[in-house]
Amino acid sequence: MEAISRRSVLGGLAGMSLAAAPYVQAQRAKRRNVLFIATDDMNNSLSCYGRPLAKTPNLDGLAARGIRFDRAYCQYPLCSPSRTSIMTGLAPDATQVYDLKLRFRETVPNVITLPQHFQRNGYYAARVGKIYHYGVPRDIGTDGLDDKDSWNHVVNPKGVDKIEESKVTNYTPNRGLGSSASYYISPAPDEQHTDGITVDATLDLMAKHRNDPFFLAAGFYRPHVPLIAPSKYFDKVPLSAVDAVPFSSAEMEIAPKWAYFTHPPNWNMSEQQMREIRRAYFASIMFVDSNVGKLLAGLEKMGLAANTTVVFWSDHGYTLGEHGQWMKQALWEPVARVPFLMGGAGVEGRGKPCARTVELLDLYPTLSEVCGLEKLPEHVQGRSLLPLLRNPSAAWDHPAVTQVRRNADAPVMGYSIRNDRYRYSMWNDGKEGEEFYDYRNDPKEMKNLAREQGAHTAIQRDLAARLRKTIAARQKAPGLG
Repeated sequence: MEAISRRSVLGGLAGMSLAAAPYVQAQRAKRRNVLFIATDDMNNSLSCYGRPLAKTPNLDGLAARGIRFDRAYCQYPLCSPSRTSIMTGLAPDATQVYDLKLRFRETVPNVITLPQHFQRNGYYAARVGKIYHYGVPRDIGTDGLDDKDSWNHVVNPKGVDKIEESKVTNYTPNRGLGSSASYYISPAPDEQHTDGITVDATLDLMAKHRNDPFFLAAGFYRPHVPLIAPSKYFDKVPLSAVDAVPFSSAEMEIAPKWAYFTHPPNWNMSEQQMREIRRAYFASIMFVDSNVGKLLAGLEKMGLAANTTVVFWSDHGYTLGEHGQWMKQALWEPVARVPFLMGGAGVEGRGKPCARTVELLDLYPTLSEVCGLEKLPEHVQGRSLLPLLRNPSAAWDHPAVTQVRRNADAPVMGYSIRNDRYRYSMWNDGKEGEEFYDYRNDPKEMKNLAREQGAHTAIQRDLAARLRKTIAARQKAPGLG
């Protein structure tokens, strides 16, 4: 494993007298810790979300002891824009990060990131694995697009899955491996994989800093492609139990052309190939679940669970054949929606699912308030979810906004707003088409109501107006110039 030398979080206390030390230690002991668990490209195919093929007992347990957010959405369905938004508390339009290359410090150089905010409040902040973006699998073991100012210490794990890349089965050989339909059933044990190393390194830091208030971020690499996981997880998902998603060519006419990412549909994979990729995806989810379980067990063993807020999130969802689509970079429900769980200290409405619509942009202010940090930075655009952590059924009227850019000769931006029942999407401010779906009557997005006139028209207009208002409000970051 590679690591960058850490800067002591106690530097700011160096000038204090020895007489003050007992008071400082007492105050520090009262601070809530944060275990910040990220996963890469994971949709809601978890058993705690009612999807039985990927059995996720550890995440199910976290949901049972905490809160499962049933309608949580990303800001942008691509790794770097989404992660940048989460970590800065800014919408993609404020950072201008829409791709996998631009570093947010180039556009908002003075932004205080989420872990920086914790550091400024006396916390030790460390990252293991992928939190900010870097390419998988190309950049495994490197810093990628990491932000050094965010951390006291980082670890860049590199496991056997990186070494085994040449052994993958790739059904889309014309696509780069990090954007392919590919998998490998690995004979190597969990602890030799990059995600297994991530667990061990995180637990090591947890043990070393158990007496400090900490913000520990553990970023898992699966189920990002190539889908490489130990064989025992594949054994838990018989191929005979996995179906391909039914598809009709008529589905390519439901929405404007910009709504579709995968061309040709299903990348011309056979039904057998699609089943194999779906199986590998579910196996990879179960591998992540096992690793999460080890982190949670470590918290318990070290006596830290009662004083630690745990959050689990994915940067965006993922299509596995819905509408003939694969991967991300779209505004369909399976792509915009993410698994999002919170448990531990500060989560009062335990064991109750939350059906309110929330955004990953809300993570920054939520963790700040749950941990009692001083003065939330002015630029943060999300809303604290603390009312929902206390009562998952509390009144809440804050739709989620997701966007994606199509890199045509003249770029077209798609924006989408989702409330508890409906989604409205517009491409190039509606000039390139609109979408409107009623999930109560059409959960699979088969009927685009934007092309019809009827009782829903007023609702569509209202959502369009709210969407435009939100876009305008999030164009610029307050206090950052």
